[in-house]
Amino acid sequence: MKKIIGVYKAPRQHWVGDGFHVRSLFSYGDHGKYLNPFLLLDRAGPTDFPASQGHNRGVGEHPHRGFETVTIVYKGEVAHHDSTGEGGVIGPGDVQWMTAASGILHQEYHSDAFNQAGGILDMVQLWVNLPSHAKSAPAGYQLLKESAIPVLPLANDAGQLRVIAGEYHQTQGAAKTFSPVDVWDIQLKSGKSTTLPSKKDRYVGLVILHGSAYLDSQTQLNTGDLVILDNQGGSINLEAIEDAIVLYLSGEPINEPVVGYGPFVMNSKDEIRQAIDDFNQGKFGRIPNEI
Repeated sequence: MKKIIGVYKAPRQHWVGDGFHVRSLFSYGDHGKYLNPFLLLDRAGPTDFPASQGHNRGVGEHPHRGFETVTIVYKGEVAHHDSTGEGGVIGPGDVQWMTAASGILHQEYHSDAFNQAGGILDMVQLWVNLPSHAKSAPAGYQLLKESAIPVLPLANDAGQLRVIAGEYHQTQGAAKTFSPVDVWDIQLKSGKSTTLPSKKDRYVGLVILHGSAYLDSQTQLNTGDLVILDNQGGSINLEAIEDAIVLYLSGEPINEPVVGYGPFVMNSKDEIRQAIDDFNQGKFGRIPNEI
């Protein structure tokens, strides 16, 4: 049985642009240091937006370099355009895995249909670090539709587990990654329990997105809680008090310096200065007007 490093309550919400009301559950500057190579997790919503016939709410054009962003949508729709020429809409069950690497410009906003109809937006955005050799790789984009993500039933009709990245019981996840990570989206039925594996030398983060559950029959976890477990291996038991959605995060640590400044995460201050210069000189490309 893994030991608990800490249980952390969700902080207050803040706005990112005018379309995402988020709680930053961890970052590389705080208790997220244990969860290397994961850098940050923003929990957006659930937020009920009124219908609008005008401006699509969201975040305008902005840069990234040195890491990847992973957006998981539970309710609502998010549109994306970037300087690689990629773009599209992700809805409930879909995942967008964007590799900023050497540099990308993108914009994220409510889709036309969602903006016009209104409704609840419920999503997660995760930042995943890249090893130093991959920070200079070309930018890229993976659109993982719900139908492309493997879904495995949990034993004893306890629910299901979606393998977004990594491996679960010899089933490979949908995403291609630069370093070994496990990102599992778990739906657990009320009153049911499941036992999850973990790898030695990897910490594990569990985020309770909805509902509540007991961890190893002792610790109650509620909506918005983040629990970090040690890197000694062993199993993890979750018993749902009510229907629960849990995000499981674990990865092989990247043992390199982490230096961040806003939308850039590199290995040194010199690389951060270079990223700022390259962005100011227009070296991140541009987002096409028509995609």
